[in-house]
Amino acid sequence: MIRLRMIWLITIILFVLVGSKLVQLQFFQFDELTTKAKESWDRELPYSSLRGNILDRNGDVIVGNKLAPTLFYMPSQNDDPEQVVDQIAPLIEMEKEKLFEQINKRASIVKIAPAGKNISTELAMEIQDKNIKGLYSGVDYIRDYPHGEMLSRLLGFTGYDTQGLAGIEYQYDAVLKGKESAIRMYTDAKGIPLPHVDDGWKSGVKGNHVQLTIDMKIQQVVERELSQAMKQYDATQAIGIAMNPNTGEILALASAPNFDPANYQDVDSTIYNRNLPVWMTFEPGSTFKIITLSAALEENVVDLENDHFFDPGYVIVEGARLRCWKRQGHGDETFLEVVQDSCNPGFVELGRRVGPEKLQEYIRNFGFGKSTESGMAGESTGILFSKDRYGPVEHATTSFGQGISVTPIQQVQAVSAAINGGYLYKPYIVKNVLDGETDEILSSTEPEMKNQVISEETSAKVRDALEHVVALGSGRYAYRDGLRIGGKTGTAQKVKDGRYAEGEYIVSFIGFAPADNPEIIVYVAIDNPKNSTVFGSTIAAPIVGQIIEDSLEITGGGKQLEKEYRWGDVEQVRVPNLVGVKKKEVTSYMYPFSIVWHGDGEEILTQLPKEDSLIPIDGTIHVYTK
Repeated sequence: MIRLRMIWLITIILFVLVGSKLVQLQFFQFDELTTKAKESWDRELPYSSLRGNILDRNGDVIVGNKLAPTLFYMPSQNDDPEQVVDQIAPLIEMEKEKLFEQINKRASIVKIAPAGKNISTELAMEIQDKNIKGLYSGVDYIRDYPHGEMLSRLLGFTGYDTQGLAGIEYQYDAVLKGKESAIRMYTDAKGIPLPHVDDGWKSGVKGNHVQLTIDMKIQQVVERELSQAMKQYDATQAIGIAMNPNTGEILALASAPNFDPANYQDVDSTIYNRNLPVWMTFEPGSTFKIITLSAALEENVVDLENDHFFDPGYVIVEGARLRCWKRQGHGDETFLEVVQDSCNPGFVELGRRVGPEKLQEYIRNFGFGKSTESGMAGESTGILFSKDRYGPVEHATTSFGQGISVTPIQQVQAVSAAINGGYLYKPYIVKNVLDGETDEILSSTEPEMKNQVISEETSAKVRDALEHVVALGSGRYAYRDGLRIGGKTGTAQKVKDGRYAEGEYIVSFIGFAPADNPEIIVYVAIDNPKNSTVFGSTIAAPIVGQIIEDSLEITGGGKQLEKEYRWGDVEQVRVPNLVGVKKKEVTSYMYPFSIVWHGDGEEILTQLPKEDSLIPIDGTIHVYTK
């Protein structure tokens, strides 16, 4: 009897334990165990997430994404792999033997790559229409470049799995890449879909967007001009930068030649690994004279309009004869004319007045000899003379931009400070990081002023002198009627293996507008131009003038300096106001230009070009009557 009771007691206890376990499994561990079961049945078909876009300052897409499906194959779902090979190998242009070997791997799911990766949507649909068992198209994307090669050296490119490998794509890879989605297919060990379990979806996350300071309208102008210059002058390479001098925002950044980022394997790595405006270093030539001018004015050692200098064509320093570009010299000139004429001996004198230690201090305060910290990969620091190697000759040559090495971005940063009131701003290229789902701003870059290097009064004098350079001096080819432009030319002999290369030059021009209140600064350098007289004034200056004219909407107030006529120029005249004038009166004025009449009336209502515009002396004016 006792044994029977013990058996019943044990049975009841076991029954309670089993019941409790069933309750626990059914009600408390159901979700956990179901998830684990599904994981053992799970076969994921990847759906790539969208990589974040790269945008310009106005929100226009510079780099986006384009649908490019990838083929996946489940070996367990098809008993005839040879038929699969016969059907799709010709379509994806893959050898049958290699495809057969690939799809017969001991794996639950196989990616057919590289031939089946990133195929066209049309081809993917054609393959899917064949209804091949076990063959699936996974959603995948490749980078899309609506502007082609434009900005390619800055942007860089992505690799096989859209991983950033160079440029902005590499620097901001963690920001741009997302987490991929997937269709979760539930099958048994043989790959047969389970009838009682619906396929699921694993949600991914879109990558975030990177918004640059670049203005694509200005970028297009800069790249157009550089491309034309490369062809016209058979140049080795070319550089262009446009920046807001009051904030440090880079509006355009160009290197020529460019490359196709979708086919980066086709070009030498020296092309895509070198973002020239921040990587390349060279002697700046006469554009560097702006720094010497700024230092001399700030130290109050020169009166540009009243102090005079005599240039015989050279200056001798410690027995070294340093020549002016004009062999016969400029003779007697004011220091404003020294600036206008880009006279080397005159700038040696300005450097002498400032003094070697003081000039070196200004050069470093303007940001030379160190990185601008622009945030772009591969930035160089340039090369300045060390104190123990900075003698009188080195001081003299530095005064007119020879013997030192700087980067284009350093030049733009420094000259911006010289003309914006004296404030040195850090250049920057990334404006915002935006949420990939909501476009909400996650982080922003604000303008950063490093220090004030000269006074606002000095800066105003520098602007005025550089406007004279464009209107009356060596920068005349940058002149644009109705647009107040200031700037400075540069012509520097290239250095190779520690020696100047015979007949090889880098010509440059740095210009800004409006001259009274600058809104844009543009720097262009052409490396080793041919087929022309090699001067920054004749090659680079007109390019910068055109870029500014096509980029700047506001021309600034104040009266523009009249361009001085020189021998060889096309003589021009100002258009008179003909509105309201009678036809018989016009014919009696004996104007040198031609007048084309439109309409049968006697009184002029409108005219083109408008009053006070410049036209060639033998040009044409169109007048319109009733």
